[in-house]
Amino acid sequence: MNEDITNKASNFVSQVDSAFVYIFGISILFLVGITGFMVYYILRYRKSKNAEASHIEGSNTLEIIWTVIPTILVLSMFYYGWSGWRNQQEVPEDAIPIKTIARMWSFTFQYENGLITDTLYVPINKAVKLDLVALDVLHSLYIPSFRVKQDMVPGKEANIWFESGKEGEYEIFCAEYCGLRHSYMTSVVKVIPAEQFDEMTKIDSSALATNNTVVDSRQAGISITRKYGCNACHTADGSKLVGPSYKNILGRMRTVIKDGDEIEMMADEDYIRRSIYDPNAEVVKGYEKGLMLSYKEQVTEEEFQQLLDYFRYLSGQ
Repeated sequence: MNEDITNKASNFVSQVDSAFVYIFGISILFLVGITGFMVYYILRYRKSKNAEASHIEGSNTLEIIWTVIPTILVLSMFYYGWSGWRNQQEVPEDAIPIKTIARMWSFTFQYENGLITDTLYVPINKAVKLDLVALDVLHSLYIPSFRVKQDMVPGKEANIWFESGKEGEYEIFCAEYCGLRHSYMTSVVKVIPAEQFDEMTKIDSSALATNNTVVDSRQAGISITRKYGCNACHTADGSKLVGPSYKNILGRMRTVIKDGDEIEMMADEDYIRRSIYDPNAEVVKGYEKGLMLSYKEQVTEEEFQQLLDYFRYLSGQ
């Protein structure tokens, strides 16, 4: 779009807001006008003023007026909506692609250099395209301040784009009911200077890099839980969410349901591996089966070992 977006959250704000004001204005006009006519005729032709009902012939002129004018207004409202939709479909060729992954119940964002974050970072005054992927159920990425929203359907390609002209933080919501913790599925867009964005996306995802001297394995494990959205269902302080807590997870006996039977099992390295790669084979007693998907094709062996280091720390080992 050629529109000047300086100091605007996104390039779609003016168009969407204008369409809203236009449609809302017409609605108010008709509400007041029709209500006024109703009140007038109720008073003017009440029984005490018109005891004998009189026959009124139809008017072709009135029929044409109240058919043509509403048709024109409806078509004009359609044009507003269609032109806005068309602009949101025309993704600029130089838009920066960011892969956006939704799963129960978190968003993660992957940049061209492989960096993965749970907060969306975008440069100011540059077009950004979000390639949307839903891994489990229906989700919907909604950024109210940017006036953009798009449903995310598993197995179906979709994208949205925008350009922001104002630095700051803007909320992201999932706008499609997706299960138990749907209301907790939120994130943030941070619009930052282009130089800062370029610097950020030059580096590898530091916490996951081999022989990384910037962070220790504990921090790497924390980054991995954020990367895959684990914190939406698990905690590190022992409190209960949808899934068991990481705290004191290793080296303890756990009561699990396996093949319908309740058994005791040692939570060792093999148990953790199965819990990540085949999570429904053994479900901790008191938790629901089927809420966690397999991460076998996602969590690498290096990441798994870093998670183990993190869990050892949380288990006092």
